[in-house]
Amino acid sequence: MTRRKAKAPTVGFVSLGCPKAASDAEQILTRLRAEGYQISGSYDGADLVVVNTCGFIDAAVEESLDAIGEALTENGKVIVTGCLGAKKDAKGNDLVRVAHPKVLAVTGPHALAEVMEAVHQHLPPVHDPFIDLVPPQGIRLTPDHYAYLKISEGCNHRCSFCIIPSLRGDLVSRPIGEVLREAEVLAAAGVKELLVISQDTSAYGVDVKYRTGFWGGKPVKTRLYELCSELGKLGLWVRLHYVYPYPSVDDLIPLMAEGKILPYLDVPFQHASQRILKLMKRPASAEKVLDRIAAWRKRVPELAIRSTFITGFPGETEAEFNELLDFLDEAQLDRVGAFSYSPVDGASANALPGALPENVRDERKARLLRHQEGISTQRLERKIGQRIQVLVDDIDEEGAIARSAGDAPDVDGVVYIADGHDLEVGEFAEVSVIDCDVHDLYATLALPH
Repeated sequence: MTRRKAKAPTVGFVSLGCPKAASDAEQILTRLRAEGYQISGSYDGADLVVVNTCGFIDAAVEESLDAIGEALTENGKVIVTGCLGAKKDAKGNDLVRVAHPKVLAVTGPHALAEVMEAVHQHLPPVHDPFIDLVPPQGIRLTPDHYAYLKISEGCNHRCSFCIIPSLRGDLVSRPIGEVLREAEVLAAAGVKELLVISQDTSAYGVDVKYRTGFWGGKPVKTRLYELCSELGKLGLWVRLHYVYPYPSVDDLIPLMAEGKILPYLDVPFQHASQRILKLMKRPASAEKVLDRIAAWRKRVPELAIRSTFITGFPGETEAEFNELLDFLDEAQLDRVGAFSYSPVDGASANALPGALPENVRDERKARLLRHQEGISTQRLERKIGQRIQVLVDDIDEEGAIARSAGDAPDVDGVVYIADGHDLEVGEFAEVSVIDCDVHDLYATLALPH
């Protein structure tokens, strides 16, 4: 008699928010698949839906609440996780449950055990020996050739515009051996680029006083320098995100000069005015930052620096905004993102005097981005005529779409290769840069040496 295979329960999965939320989602997906659940990208045919939310700014809250509402309408059985799940309204009630009382369960961020408990309660797994096991690298939301590597949770800073610590807690660094094992598994699975992420990457290990861990049978300190040094031995692109400009970052520059990690830093400066930085409770001053950038580029001239800024912070004067524009001229950053200030429920900045009208905040954001366009274009023009290495992300009818060492996925530019039809996604290639625009490079395959 032929054994009839049990139908695996299906979980619809929606993930919103930043790469750190995506990393949480990957852990949940990996556990679901390991337990035999099928995963669906839609509500149709799913037995229940998990919505991984973002709750950082008002627009993200609205998007997340809309996604939950849509899932309830289309499916009816919804479990909510992520940052929005930890938010309260003015009366201390769960924001999600107030808006959508019919959800089955609500958890906060990095709550793998709680999410799985809720799934088990409302959709018990079917144990079936014929169900395939999950691959060793887990289930990922990124393409096969790059992956996010989260090294810690939470943050020790108390920036006045931010509620991340209240959502994700204080800094908790992952054991360095565990991080390096994950990186090694990803490399073995064919990943070519690791994007190192956390709320404050520079602070890795501070909470455990840089405790010594073990990797490959030898002691390794739980510290960013040692982590990057070991990651650099895997033969991958290693890209650092969300790096505060502490003096300890200076130690990473030699690793970039030696080619062990990419000459790329994503540093959230947020502003340049000393008074505004103090109101933001940011741990840096513009003058020291400019000196540090100059020293970094003296050692690694090809260093690409990405940053984000907030315009229209409460009390920001026109003169202080112009300080920010002057800072951009001096710093010559490669990539810049900007946000007009948005009050966030629970943020201490809401109590600051001098709130600016929305149109002023938005106008300054537009002006900053226009100002930066010329700087970014000039930085890219310097690459015309150079031979560079790129990583291929896509192939279409017009050629290959790739990224250089100076381009992180989704947030930076790309490199268009008109004669790259025969390249493969996930392949490294040598190209000659022939042109650029404000954001992107144009290249042809480089001739053999």
